[in-house]
Amino acid sequence: MNGPRVLAIDQGTTNTKVLIVASDGSVLARAAAPLVTSYPQSGWAEQSASALWASVQGAIAAALATAPGPIDAIAIANQRETLVLWDALTHQPLCPAMIWQCRRTADDCAALAVTGIGPVVAAATGLGLNPLFPATKLAWALRNIPAVAAAQAQGRLRAGTVDAWLLWNLTGGAVHATDHSNASRTLLFDTRTLRFSPELAAIFAVPMACLPQPLPSDSLFGTTAKGATALPAGVPIHAMMGDSHAALYGHGMRAPGAVKATYGTGSSLMTLTPGRVTSRHGLSGTIGWTDRHGTAYALEGNITVSAQAAAFMAQLLGLTDARALSDLAQSVPDAGGVTFVPALAGLGAPHWNDAARGTLTGMSHATGPAHLARATFEAIASQIADVFEAMQADIGHPLAALSADGGASGNDFLMQLQADLIGCPVRVAALEEVGAIGVAAMAMAALGHRLPLPAAKPPFQPGLKPAERARMRRAWAHAVAQAALPA
Repeated sequence: MNGPRVLAIDQGTTNTKVLIVASDGSVLARAAAPLVTSYPQSGWAEQSASALWASVQGAIAAALATAPGPIDAIAIANQRETLVLWDALTHQPLCPAMIWQCRRTADDCAALAVTGIGPVVAAATGLGLNPLFPATKLAWALRNIPAVAAAQAQGRLRAGTVDAWLLWNLTGGAVHATDHSNASRTLLFDTRTLRFSPELAAIFAVPMACLPQPLPSDSLFGTTAKGATALPAGVPIHAMMGDSHAALYGHGMRAPGAVKATYGTGSSLMTLTPGRVTSRHGLSGTIGWTDRHGTAYALEGNITVSAQAAAFMAQLLGLTDARALSDLAQSVPDAGGVTFVPALAGLGAPHWNDAARGTLTGMSHATGPAHLARATFEAIASQIADVFEAMQADIGHPLAALSADGGASGNDFLMQLQADLIGCPVRVAALEEVGAIGVAAMAMAALGHRLPLPAAKPPFQPGLKPAERARMRRAWAHAVAQAALPA
């Protein structure tokens, strides 16, 4: 086959996927390796950084076994806001990775908010004070984990999001860098200057020296080291982006006016904006990516527990998986007045309430497991609708449609619910791994090739009457208000 081949790593919260993509857009190989998240205390969420790297090594080896041959470039899309801390000499993690879902620094964020520093941070970063972002996690680790403090004192501490951790391992420790999209999610990165800010580092009491070098998303980040993976030495790493940003790129969105939703463990809605924005409706201003064309800014809403809610409810009901839950949900015409708010790790955008907890409301003697199942899928779609409406309010005009990707976007029942609740068509990518394709497309562009992007399936059209949609949205808003009440 003529043209370059890109190996795209899509490192997510529940698994690592690797695709080998040809220049004509065809996927020559797929491989995946699962990951485990632990919850050692209420509000805490961790993963083994060593297991995370091993999952990448295993998936690369499996993909290459399916489609052997030369790889011309590596591209990385990754779960964002997850903080990895490691020793520069031993290359070993110093503690479990605190993933994006971890809320252990909620009190720290609240204490900072009381000082009135929030608007200063938002002006520089576009983000609110929230434990989702790594800055307070790094400060917490320096205060509470002796090995981290000792490594910092000896100049051996390296800190970064998952892309930086993978890059370090792929290059054998030769490169400590991140891309601008991931850097923009740390609360330490000034999105005007495209630099980690000493002023922000001082606010959060974190050292600048341990942070990675921020680079454009289509940079030549380095080359593979001998023995790091099943790949030979010298393969260039030519693109890195946060997974949500990569999905936006993979949908072919290059200008403002369209919005995508990625349905994963959590969910992200993102739309490009003409420049840096400050949300007035609970969203985040961020960087979509930077490349040879300049900086693409974006508006985003992050939902903390999205498709994970289906796995949670399936386990609660003793079902095998989310597919079985979906089948059960479709056995009833409605949720029977039940509303489930899956605030299992607080509420994300646009509510941003870390104290919120999951609730089930509206149950009666007539409530059965099928009603709980249906309420779960309605909850996933309702959370997306909340962010969709906030995004319309921020940009000042209606959005015409929603483009969907991620594992749960393959559920037709959920996608029809989504179209019904936002009152707009939902276009689902024909290929599930839009993030991996997006970052592969960026790497192809760096190599001088244009990667054809996947087509969408026929759109799901809204079929709900406006009055019924309004009733469901009111019931949802009432339930969210109850979930947000203090215990």
